[in-house]
Amino acid sequence: MPILNKEEAKALMQKALSFSKADECEVNLSGGDRGNIRYARNSVSTSGGVTQSTMVIQSSFGKKTGTTTVNEFSDAAIEKSVRTSEELAQLAPENPEFVKNLGPQQYLESKTFVQSTADISPKYRADAVAESLQVAKDNNLTVAGFLENGSGYSAMMNSSGLFAYNTATDVAFNVTMRTNDGKGSGYASKGYNDVNELNVGIATKIAAQKAMSSAAAKAIEPGKYTVILEPAASITLLENLFFAMDARSADEGRSFLSKPGGKTKLGEKLVDERINIYSDPQYTALPAATWSGDGRPQERMDWIKNGVVQNLFYSRYWAEKKGVKSVPSPNNIIMVGGNASLEDLIKSTEKGILVTRLWYIRSVDPQTLLLTGLTRDGTFYIEDGKIKFPVKNFRFNESPIIMLNNLETLGKPERTVSGESNAGAMIPPMKIRDFTFSSLSDAV
Repeated sequence: MPILNKEEAKALMQKALSFSKADECEVNLSGGDRGNIRYARNSVSTSGGVTQSTMVIQSSFGKKTGTTTVNEFSDAAIEKSVRTSEELAQLAPENPEFVKNLGPQQYLESKTFVQSTADISPKYRADAVAESLQVAKDNNLTVAGFLENGSGYSAMMNSSGLFAYNTATDVAFNVTMRTNDGKGSGYASKGYNDVNELNVGIATKIAAQKAMSSAAAKAIEPGKYTVILEPAASITLLENLFFAMDARSADEGRSFLSKPGGKTKLGEKLVDERINIYSDPQYTALPAATWSGDGRPQERMDWIKNGVVQNLFYSRYWAEKKGVKSVPSPNNIIMVGGNASLEDLIKSTEKGILVTRLWYIRSVDPQTLLLTGLTRDGTFYIEDGKIKFPVKNFRFNESPIIMLNNLETLGKPERTVSGESNAGAMIPPMKIRDFTFSSLSDAV
């Protein structure tokens, strides 16, 4: 089924609402096309595509709700799904945190759809992978990777007059290169709305260079080091901070933002004053949907400014309970950086460690946001402003709060992909002092 335009989506949801006999009804409609190609051990393993559209119907009687999902859009199928959601609602217990539908909202114009990305063909994907495979062949390396693209729409309408609609495109590429003896590994990952910003060849060459440079890794003692975190490494730590800025968990004493007596750290200095993190759905280099999943408008919002916590996420229920404005969790993350390149950060480092990527992140202590995990895909020792040799991977134990208080230098932000959510991120490379490596790891 092709992408439904705004009027087609509106008409289909109005039809669903016309069948409703509930006190309130909400309809969510989404769909689109996705294509992918996967390769490993220097050859393509799978390729495919999927086209789908789905309607989710939620009916409410008082504080009792029922939800159904349907992917057939005939009148009979939609009406049956509405009736089923109403039957389920009547059988459900009351939800003590129920909130009524939002009324009509005003949304900014979205900038998330790029036609050239929507036009990506299987041939484009095959040609891109051929380029990546050639890099592996030229350097006698083993490569695995995944290229995926999509174009789609999402829409929402309810019986209280709300209507929201958005179209979006995306393309994502990641690649891992290994030396044939398995001792060296390199990685690169890129994601964009606009396919014209993606260069598979350059990304693969970065991964290849990392793999060849990391093959003869030496073991050095764990301990506290100055580190340079590339954006792909930084985001895995920062997203654990950013997406935990929930007001309810802070108010209830379950968060690193909690204080004794039910108070929170809202308005307090949390990290180095050079740290500024905000979200903006219309940020040119990282556009996002202008409405949240529950229909609330997204707008530019400061979360941490000059190191001070400015805002927290509030669900509609918790905002009503606290008598404050509800603030949705944002759809992108933008961290202000400086003008230094990664090479500049390396040149300015007397002794330190360059970290390409972190993985297998696990929480140790939610109250301090202490995390543990491993380095991978290229970890290097720096001395006198130069990369001297690759080092064996480490396990780390670190809190992003402590990390952001030990900041030395911020580089120029780059677009990277959050692993915790679907949100994109603009994250600078960072030089951090006293980063804690607790033990060595045999992983490559």
